[in-house]
Amino acid sequence: MRTIVSIAISLLMLASVSMAQRMLKEMPKGYDVVLPGVAAGKIDTVRYQSGTVGSTRKALIYTPPGFSKKKKYPVLYLLHGIGGDEKEWLKGGNPQLILDNLYAERKIEPMIVVMPNGRAMKDDRATGNIMAQDKVAAFATFEQDLLLDLIPFIESKYPVFKDREQRAIAGLSMGGGQSLNIGLGNLDQFAWVGGFSSAPNTKMPGELMPDPEDARKKLKLLFISCGDNDRLITFSKRTHDYMFEHSVPHVYYIEPGVHDFKVWKNGLYMFSQFLFKPVDNASLSKYTMLGTRAETNIRSAQYPQILPDNRVVFRLKAPQAQKVQIDLGKKYEMAKDTGGYWSVTTDSIGKGFHYYSLLVDDLAVVDPASETFYGMGRMASGIEIPYRNGGYYAQKDVAHGDMRIKKYQSNTMGNWREMYVYTPPGYDKSAEKYPVLYLLHGGGEDQRGWANQGKTNLILDNLIAEEKAKPMVIVMLDGNMGGSGGIAGFNENVLKSFENELKQSAIPFVENNFRVETDAKNRALAGLSMGGLQTLYAGIKNTGMFSSLGVFSSGWFSNNTALTEPQYAFMKTNAEKINSNLKNFWISMGGQEDIAYNNCKIMRAKFDELGVKYTYSEYPGGHSWPVWRHDLFQFSQLLFK
Repeated sequence: MRTIVSIAISLLMLASVSMAQRMLKEMPKGYDVVLPGVAAGKIDTVRYQSGTVGSTRKALIYTPPGFSKKKKYPVLYLLHGIGGDEKEWLKGGNPQLILDNLYAERKIEPMIVVMPNGRAMKDDRATGNIMAQDKVAAFATFEQDLLLDLIPFIESKYPVFKDREQRAIAGLSMGGGQSLNIGLGNLDQFAWVGGFSSAPNTKMPGELMPDPEDARKKLKLLFISCGDNDRLITFSKRTHDYMFEHSVPHVYYIEPGVHDFKVWKNGLYMFSQFLFKPVDNASLSKYTMLGTRAETNIRSAQYPQILPDNRVVFRLKAPQAQKVQIDLGKKYEMAKDTGGYWSVTTDSIGKGFHYYSLLVDDLAVVDPASETFYGMGRMASGIEIPYRNGGYYAQKDVAHGDMRIKKYQSNTMGNWREMYVYTPPGYDKSAEKYPVLYLLHGGGEDQRGWANQGKTNLILDNLIAEEKAKPMVIVMLDGNMGGSGGIAGFNENVLKSFENELKQSAIPFVENNFRVETDAKNRALAGLSMGGLQTLYAGIKNTGMFSSLGVFSSGWFSNNTALTEPQYAFMKTNAEKINSNLKNFWISMGGQEDIAYNNCKIMRAKFDELGVKYTYSEYPGGHSWPVWRHDLFQFSQLLFK
């Protein structure tokens, strides 16, 4: 009868939907100890004559609970590391207890497990210099000892199946390398192969598997696992890379950890649950990734990958590079494996959208595996970190509007300019006129920012479908007016140029080419950061044209008296008019971590002094796109009602 403890373990393991999902979980804590009421298998020491070595050798044999000589069993050969012997698994991993508990939960098939000494030499103890040439060479010699001596001995003394489909091999560290070398090199002998934190003795992938097509036919399962902070992870990665490249189904399971028994016990726990059962190769793809592919990856690119705790795994093939970093605000050094692949796992990254670049030998370039975005004044890669509360900008099964790209001749700038225009669902089939929101980007970005990074179309599609926002046209303008940009670019002349562009070129073009209302109550202006400053300048001076203004993560630069004094003087003189004309004067910040927070705080205090009415909102997240998406989500629900 199963104990309360074992039942609790069962319930924990049954929480997922499928067996594959259950096996993705780490081994539950307390699973490698003796549990009351759980039947125990038996550990025996056996001696066999090795013609390969020319001596009598030892091995440990685990027979499962209820073992009967009248029944035949499949066999798992479980190998140790370079510093151990046949007792290493028993001393460090408690494999018999893990298997006992799995049997009690009916999660594995009854099997015999053989733990041999993989150092095939007469003095096979892990003493002296374990890295000595003869001792290292003895691990390679073990292949012949296993095939010619140990397996025949086991099959003569125990009731086991003798076909390859009932024979598995796995090991840790040096034994992981042995398992891959021996198992993949002898697929006529083994159908199940597992390498846990495989060591440098692992052969090069092309040598391990020169005929991937033949391997695909013969392998029941190839299981590769390693800790993400294991210094030997490159050997597991290069094997995985080759298998992935050649479409060989396999499990590639990387977990938080180092080169120790925590990882190896979990490897045994997971691997053993696959053994000697039907395997759905199509389901194995979920095991080949550390996390989930970022939605900003191009097509089938497997990296970057996002872990459940929002750490990101980046990977790049650049065999000739000398140094590679990821610049994600913070710089991360990447490490190169023997296959020329560079990789790194970052710290936990905040939700939403982030720009990043690759620094290859100090040259900033975009990641070829990622979509590119115009930000930081240049093209950069971007990554979207899943956000639990980001459903408002998710792609949903609702009616969708269109994002249109329009070129127009600017009368004020004397050149062709570009705008992105969102039209709501049903625009082309309707004769009605729509209200308009003019939406401005931040410094270092352009008209593409709100369309690509901001997910404007999805936010409005979802709000309109839920009848939380009025159907509207949103015009995303290019706010770059030339000049030096940055704080130095925020001067009266540049801001005046934008005001003229907005009033004399952009708005007339929109009203002549789209079915939009042309009165102030159906016109709004909003922007983030630099675009918020432009909104303050052009919007407050023209409240007769706009019924709503939105200022996101922005504020007058309080130390720039040459800029702020005339603006505050205008507002003091026109406070009553501003308050009367504006139905919504909405100001928001990304919390105190927002770089514009202090300037905005000073500005709001000045507005209070002047008697200018406004609504203030904070949403934590700093000076970033997750904040600005949420600003649009909130602000758009206030408009034109």
